[in-house]
Amino acid sequence: MLVANRGEIAVRIIRACRTLGLQTVAVYSTVDKTALHTQLADEAVCVGPAEATKSYLNMTNLIEAAKLSGADAIHPGYGFLSENSEFAKRVVESGFVYIGADSAVIALLGDKEMARKTMQDAGMPVVRGSSAAVQKVADAQAQARKIGFPIMLKASAGGGGKGMRVIRSASELTAGFSAAQDEAREAFGDDHMYLEQYLMHPRHIEVQVIADQAGQVIAIGERDCTIQTNHQKVIEEAPAVVLDENSRVGMLKICEQAVKKLHYVGLGTIEFLYNGPGEYYFMEMNTRIQVEHPITELTASVDLVTAQLRVAAGDLLTQSRPQINGFAMECRLNALTPGTITGLHLPGGYGVRVDTAIYQGYQVPAYYDAMIAKIIVFGHTRPAVLRQMRQVIDETVVSGVQTNLDVLAQILSESAFQKLTTDVNWLDKQLAATSKKEK
Repeated sequence: MLVANRGEIAVRIIRACRTLGLQTVAVYSTVDKTALHTQLADEAVCVGPAEATKSYLNMTNLIEAAKLSGADAIHPGYGFLSENSEFAKRVVESGFVYIGADSAVIALLGDKEMARKTMQDAGMPVVRGSSAAVQKVADAQAQARKIGFPIMLKASAGGGGKGMRVIRSASELTAGFSAAQDEAREAFGDDHMYLEQYLMHPRHIEVQVIADQAGQVIAIGERDCTIQTNHQKVIEEAPAVVLDENSRVGMLKICEQAVKKLHYVGLGTIEFLYNGPGEYYFMEMNTRIQVEHPITELTASVDLVTAQLRVAAGDLLTQSRPQINGFAMECRLNALTPGTITGLHLPGGYGVRVDTAIYQGYQVPAYYDAMIAKIIVFGHTRPAVLRQMRQVIDETVVSGVQTNLDVLAQILSESAFQKLTTDVNWLDKQLAATSKKEK
């Protein structure tokens, strides 16, 4: 198994492969030569210089590394090329097993306009949106008039907050369209834009699914990913205790039905905006392992990475929808500056899990995603887990680089977070207010 990724997810996949008795090949850029994933794998191959475009995003080099090492399969992890349909296609055409969805399905679900139409046809509820992707501001204005302000302007070809804007008026759309389009073009090589109705105070709920090659689909459980900034998740929870039971059952059922119609194979996550009981709307489907998969693993008692590997190998799902037990929360620990980690103390104890690839002396590079660890706590109830997570964050020490530990501690202490009265915009407002006070 060649793992076409780096950091904690590469470590996680390598460990899962070792559990199954599979040999592993790590890939690395020149700045990652001594990274943990290269030490854990059976073999490591350099795929280029520090810049991601020349290494972890270099399809030719990654496939050549698989050929040189004699790998049978390639796992893309998350981020980088994990939702690139061209990469999935080239991997299969080169004679390797791709650990993920079929390239045609990745392409379909990666196109926001087509994904929305496909899911709507499968019975999935959606918010009002543009009938077609647009490239001209005049066309965007025409679509916006039909939908009604406020709207969300999105890059049709991708996610992660790139090219995304909340637009509240026609004048804002005129002013912000080209900047959003430039951002989308730079991130995805595609400047088609998509417009949809903007809900003012929704929560972000997502459903984890897995499907085998015989067409069996299981919705494993849901997660609440409402706490985010700049459309990047910060804290995730499972299960989503804010959901009423009818909405929860309805979400899981419609996800299983929709994924079955796609003839999908592998892990996938369907993201919703939740506006209250019975009001949930499809946003997008991610065709890869998610950063926040550990909280589902703990509450559903399912090893999602080994399950992903097994269905890719042709194994059939042998259980029905799992029973969800307990509660889990994940905090994403981010490095805000590059540098050397000169001091490190990661938390432990009953119910604590830390997924990371850092160590004392590790050089945090400036070239990649800021996340350096995922701190997870599992327990019986949300209040108990929240109480323990506050202690765990206080115990964590990372010296040598700036981190978001203070922000995590602040979120956990906020009454709105504790009482589940937040929405997807709450953290951005909190951070803006804090910044204003400091000035």
